[in-house]
Amino acid sequence: MDWTLYPDFREHEFRCRHCGVSAMKPEFLERLQALRTAYGKPMSISSGYRCPDHPIEKAKAQPGMHATGLAADIAVSGAEAVAVLRLAMAQGFTGIGVQQKGTGRFIHLDTRTEPTIWSY
Repeated sequence: MDWTLYPDFREHEFRCRHCGVSAMKPEFLERLQALRTAYGKPMSISSGYRCPDHPIEKAKAQPGMHATGLAADIAVSGAEAVAVLRLAMAQGFTGIGVQQKGTGRFIHLDTRTEPTIWSY
């Protein structure tokens, strides 16, 4: 994959913490880059690709969107989380998970078929 197409991100940010593979889909990264450009500030990726054997994916009935290369979690909180959410919806992200309590706050974004929003 040509990571120069996504100038605000680096491959290592998206590697699975279990196996080290980065299998992100270009169409997802294009949308994420458009979001980052619209946001105009750095975005910290707290979770990108997760292989089907990653402990979080293994705990599920079936691997989720991270295992497809069509999801990422962005470490963001407070007013910045609201700004990211607004821009993400405008960019066409259809899966939005919100974790905004305690430590490790983030926004999950993916491009699933059916629009869905949830909280952790």
